[in-house]
Formats: sequence, structure tokens, C-alpha cells
Amino acid sequence: MTGRLFWICIIGFLAAAACTSHRPEQPSTGVAYVGPQTLNLRKDLASKSPAVGAVKHADKLEVLEIRRRFVKVRTAAGVEGWTDSNLLLTQPQMDDLQQLADSAAKLPSAGTATVYEPLNLHTEPSRQSPSFFQVPEGASVEVIGHRLSLRTPPPAPPKIVAPKKTAPKKTKGKEPRVQAFLLPIPRVPRPPERWEGLSRPRASDLPKGPHDTADATPPPMDDWNLIRMRDGKAGWALARMLVMSIPDDVAQYAEGHRITAYLSLGDVKDGDQVKHNWLWTTQSNGPQPGEFDSFRVFVWSTRRHHYETAYIERNVRGYFPVEAQSRPGEQEKSFSLVMQEKDGRLYRRTYGFSGYHVRMISKTLYSPPADLPGVRNADGFEATASSPQASGGWRQTLLDWRHWFGRKP
Repeated sequence: MTGRLFWICIIGFLAAAACTSHRPEQPSTGVAYVGPQTLNLRKDLASKSPAVGAVKHADKLEVLEIRRRFVKVRTAAGVEGWTDSNLLLTQPQMDDLQQLADSAAKLPSAGTATVYEPLNLHTEPSRQSPSFFQVPEGASVEVIGHRLSLRTPPPAPPKIVAPKKTAPKKTKGKEPRVQAFLLPIPRVPRPPERWEGLSRPRASDLPKGPHDTADATPPPMDDWNLIRMRDGKAGWALARMLVMSIPDDVAQYAEGHRITAYLSLGDVKDGDQVKHNWLWTTQSNGPQPGEFDSFRVFVWSTRRHHYETAYIERNVRGYFPVEAQSRPGEQEKSFSLVMQEKDGRLYRRTYGFSGYHVRMISKTLYSPPADLPGVRNADGFEATASSPQASGGWRQTLLDWRHWFGRKP
């Protein structure tokens, strides 16, 4: 009786498995991670296809299928959908981003910047690099680095082919007779001897004027800043989208120049108010190899109750880092900047600051640190040791009723 009951249960289980409407899970071929802050998965490849689910940054996904640049993925909850491969990151890229964040945590801050509209954070200083996070509007970030990159030209517009003109239909009748008149060809004089010497100066021999800059026009460049979030994330963002958060009563003296760094050089008490003395650096001529071309020290006047310039230096080529220090055992503050001198080498200048007086304390050769770790390009979403097996496991074998009857799926 017990054996009969056992076989009845087996037959019932097989019948239920055969009648189930669930399809076996599609095997996974690799893993991927969500790049943007939020990402909608769509039912089909079309951009207007309805969304079937949403995932967040760094969520782990199973890769099921790849069609050109589109990837079909499955979430931990079992939701399957399509997305663009440029919005996904591989396991090596996630490791590189962690190394970048660890290295950026050791760099000094050049000041806090405010984001006034959603800003994409990129793995590299390039518009074509993957965007792995979106900084929300109103967020504050720390600027810690700078780099120039070639601006990728926009795709060429499609060529418009004009319709071919059809030849007019011939009408019956005699065509009008056209007479040709031959004109005499003028005789070309023979060039004189040493004609090359008589033809100077040539256009190439003449000095170039102020408008002859076709050959010297530099390629279009983009300014990028390496920024650090409060939670430790680090990535590259377009510098023009960041506004340094220096107080308005100081920023009004920028005269249209872009503030690239600012640091506090101490507090000043004026009645009930507490003001700061500031060091700032500015850039005036758009994208340049350096981080700034002038720097200035502002001090708060307790007598006139406004900011005044204590020191200014223009027409320099300066680089990060810009740092403020306290001198042990002295009330005098100090700050340092890295600048390129006339001999082409980099020097770190250290200045002392006390009250309204700024003086240079030292100047030493500066060796730039090693480059920050980069983020590798995605070569494919390969399977890892922790990724699901391609066979689908026991669940797929259990749901595939054809396996139980010896039929090939």
C-alpha cells in the first residue's frame, strides 16, 4: 500500500509538472552591474517598449542574451528585461571604480562645488565613457582633480541625395540647327628664364597676420573635474556643470573668470559676524593645460566691513594640488600652489599669510604623483565564479517535463 501511494505521488507530481504553465528559466551567460542611479528594464528592444521593472546603481544582474548593443538581463527577483549595454558595468569595471574611489579618498580637496541640475558621473574624462551614477540636483561635491580631453565630434548628418532629373521627352519634328563659331585661341607667351626667382615673395614666405590662424587652431577640448561624493564615490564630470560654493560677497570679484579652487585661510570676527579669509584660483581663457592662470588672497576688513585683495598674481600656469596648512608653533598660516616656471619645470611655492601680509617662504621642485587608476573598457559580460551556471540548475531540470520522458528539449 505504501509503495502504491509512493507511485501515485510520483505520477501526480509528473502530471502537475507537465501541466504547469511556467517555462524553464533561460540560462545565464554572465553577470553585469547597473551603472546609473536608476535604470528601467524594458519588455522588448524598442525604446517605446513598456518598462517591466526598475533597478538601482550597483545591482547585480544576470546576462541572458546580447543583440548588438542591447542586453537582456534578469534581476535577483526574477524580472527579465532589455537595456542598453552602455548602461551596464562589468565586474572588472566595478573593481576599477572601487580602486579609483580609494585613491581619490587620499587627495586634498580644492573646494566644494554645487550641482544645479542632474549631472552624470563618468568612469573616464570622456563623453563616450560609461556613466555609472547621476548626481542629483542641489548636491554638494568635492573637486579633487582636473583633466582635458578631446571633444568627440557629433555624428555627421545623413547625406541627402537629390532626386535624379529625368531627361525631357523628345518631341517630333526637326530640331533647330545650331551653328558653331570658332574663336581664335590667344597665344600664350613663353615664361621667362629664372621665373621661380621672379615670382617671390610667395604667400608662404610672407609673415602670418593675426587672422591667419587656420593651422594653429587647437582642436576642441572639454574640461573635466574629478569629484568626490559624500559617500566616497568618485568619478569624472564636466567642469562647466559645477559651480564652486564660495560666498557671493567674494565670488562677485571673479570678473567672468571661472573659479577652479578656493580654500579658507582662517576666520575673522567682526562683531556678531564670522567671516573667512580666502585663497582662490581662477581660469580665464577656457580649457587650458593648467588648472589656473591667476590666484588671489582675500581678507575681510573689520574697518570697512568688506573684502579686500591682500595679494594677487596673474599670468601663471598653475596645477593642483592647492593646499592650506597651519605652521606649527606660529600663528602665521601658509598655503602652497604648484606652478610651472620659465624653465618648464614644476615648482611648489609655499606662501606665509598673516593679517594683510603675504610672502613667499619657499620654492621647491615638484614631482607629480602617479596617475590615478583608470577604468577599463568593457570587453563583454563574462561569467564569474559566483554567477549562476549556464545549465539552469535543478529548477530548470525539474520544470522541463520533457526531460522526465527522455525527450530532447
